[in-house]
Amino acid sequence: MIYNKPLFLNPYIERSSTSAMKLFPPTGLEYVATSAKAVIDNVTLLDLRYEEVLSQTDKLLDYISNGVDIVCVGIGWDRQLPEIYQLLNQIPADIPLIVGGYTATERVEEIFQTCPNVNIVVRGEGEDTIKEILQGVPNQEIMGISYRKEGKIIHNDHRPLTSVNQFSFPDRRLRHNIYRLSLNNINMPGLTFDTVLSARGCPFTCKFCTFTLNPLGQKRSYSARSVESVVDEIESVTAEIVLFSDENFSIEPKRAEKICDLIIARGIKKRFVVQTRIEIARYPSLLEKMVKAGFKTLLIGIESPHDRILKQLDKGFDSKTVVKYFEVLKKYPLYYHGYFIYGNVTETEEEMLYIAEFAKKIGVDSITFLKLRIEKYSTLKDLVDKTPGYHIASNGAVYSDDISYDALKKIGRRIKFSFYTPSRYFHILNKCFKIKFFRPKDALMLMAAIPRVLFAVLGREIQKGRLADSLKRTFINNAS
Repeated sequence: MIYNKPLFLNPYIERSSTSAMKLFPPTGLEYVATSAKAVIDNVTLLDLRYEEVLSQTDKLLDYISNGVDIVCVGIGWDRQLPEIYQLLNQIPADIPLIVGGYTATERVEEIFQTCPNVNIVVRGEGEDTIKEILQGVPNQEIMGISYRKEGKIIHNDHRPLTSVNQFSFPDRRLRHNIYRLSLNNINMPGLTFDTVLSARGCPFTCKFCTFTLNPLGQKRSYSARSVESVVDEIESVTAEIVLFSDENFSIEPKRAEKICDLIIARGIKKRFVVQTRIEIARYPSLLEKMVKAGFKTLLIGIESPHDRILKQLDKGFDSKTVVKYFEVLKKYPLYYHGYFIYGNVTETEEEMLYIAEFAKKIGVDSITFLKLRIEKYSTLKDLVDKTPGYHIASNGAVYSDDISYDALKKIGRRIKFSFYTPSRYFHILNKCFKIKFFRPKDALMLMAAIPRVLFAVLGREIQKGRLADSLKRTFINNAS
């Protein structure tokens, strides 16, 4: 069957107006929907996070029953799965139902068992696969899918990964909404947000990281788009803040410089956020051009202050190198956000708590710290299995007989309150205005929103019984 009116659906619903998950467009689904437009003109994409009426199941089902001839659902996260499965089971059985995305690829058997209405699961990258499905290519001839046939589940061969230059960047005309920062029901008009993927894959082999592997275990070799196509996409974006969602923007420093040069030459005025490694400090000409082109924030994976843990994670640098490189980075008017992992194998509580002190020492502006997790294809799994007293929880988190999962959560709170003192929040706000990430027109909105956000956070702390502990730690940190 050849289809004419496909619906691409992001099924997640966010009730909280401050949810960070509402900030990000469903980029993967947008890539697939845009690819579908190459073979079918009438493509609809709905993001239920912003569709207040259609987020009601009965209204959505009415919409689907009136003209949609195939439904394609993106399941990229393992959040809200019971609710998503319930929705899938209510979609009319006479309308073909296709699901894809990272989590769908991980849970093929579970989806078929739980959702009898699902006809096909697209495994891995779906840009080429969806075109064949919509054009009516027989299932047995489509690589990269699993499907039902005569009561059995058939798994076709994996689809080989192709160059990213073969894919068109997302057609943002498919969107029905604008993605922007919202703080406690106050929208920030000047803080509209979008993402651009200029390359896929990463040449590094950090042991904790599985981002460069898809859920099938396929290694995505580094594949970069042409500089012109990247800047063409940026020029088409209306949002003021753009996140480069590449694993590492500076893998090819000369290419990154060319992107900056073309942004400057075309007079594009946006604020850019990128993920990178600390080795970017070795390229001053790139950093200078990034500042000139409007780059404001670097998201840097540091992971640990301890050399033996960095070696265990195969990061490729030591703590002295981190300190040395940040001495260079701090010379540039950029905001630095550091990522850390705690709860590593053989890591002591004292070593975990040192994260906050080390982060202050090197001069990052803010941090994210996450418990060590073991994903399906993580090469750290063998280390955990071979180390006596260490275990992997059902969600992939690592814990030990000496430091339980609950104890790790408490350690995480101690890291948080040690680093994020009231003066830290003032520093963050001041830095954002200083480097012009926030602009004068954003100030009034922020002044109105921040007290409401602080009261909301305070309320959650009271509700969870942690307010006294929070205040005590804040006092102790300020006093010291």
